[in-house]
Amino acid sequence: MLGAGAWSLVVRVENSAVTAAYPSVVHALVFEEGGLLWFYADSDGTQSLSLHLDRLVEEKQDLAPLLRAIDPGFHSFRILPDGPAAPVILGRERLPNGCFIESLAALRERVIRGDRIERPRLLSCYAETPRGLRGHTVLTYRTPQGFFLLDPASSSAPQQLPSSWLENPMAVAETALRGFDVRKARWIPVDVPAVSLVADLNGRLRQVSPEIPATRLIQ
Repeated sequence: MLGAGAWSLVVRVENSAVTAAYPSVVHALVFEEGGLLWFYADSDGTQSLSLHLDRLVEEKQDLAPLLRAIDPGFHSFRILPDGPAAPVILGRERLPNGCFIESLAALRERVIRGDRIERPRLLSCYAETPRGLRGHTVLTYRTPQGFFLLDPASSSAPQQLPSSWLENPMAVAETALRGFDVRKARWIPVDVPAVSLVADLNGRLRQVSPEIPATRLIQ
C-alpha cells in the first residue's frame, strides 16, 4: 500500500512489559514519510517514531532509542528479511487501525490516475470517546478545482471543502469526524509520490474500506 519506492522495514520487537496494546512479541512496520520515521502496529495504528527533525539518516541507523520511546518495554529488536514474493496489494481486506497508511495509499492512487495534486497533507484528528481520547487520520489536498478531504475509511470519493479552511484544521476535523467531540487536530506534511515509482501498479491498486478505526494518539 505504501508503494515500492517507500523506505520501510518490518521489525520483530521483544517486549518485556506486556500491555493491552503490545504483547511480548510485536511485529511492526517502520517506514519513512514526509522526512520522518513512522511506526505501524495492527494493535494501535500508526504513530511517529522519529524523535528529532532533520536526523533521518542517523535515526535509520539506530532504531533502538526510538523504539524504547514508543514503549520502555521494547528492549530488543531485529529487522526481518524481505520475503521472496512480490508485495500483495490489498483488496477489500481490512487493515487494522490503518487509517494513516490507507490515506497515503489513497494519495498514491490519485497520482496514478493523473490528478493534479497540490499540497497533500494528512490531518490527524482527535476526539473524545467512551474509551478516552482517540485519533483518526485522513487525507487533504488541493487541485485546480479546489480543496478536498478524502477519508478512505468511509468513502473512496473526496469531499470538497471551502478553500478558506486550508489553514483551519479544526474545521476540517469536525467535518471528518462529524458527530464526535473533536478536541484537536494537526497537519502532517507528506511527499507527493513520483509517478515513475507507482506506474507499475496502475490498474492494480485497490482501496480498502474498513470501518473507522480508533487509533492510538499519533505523538
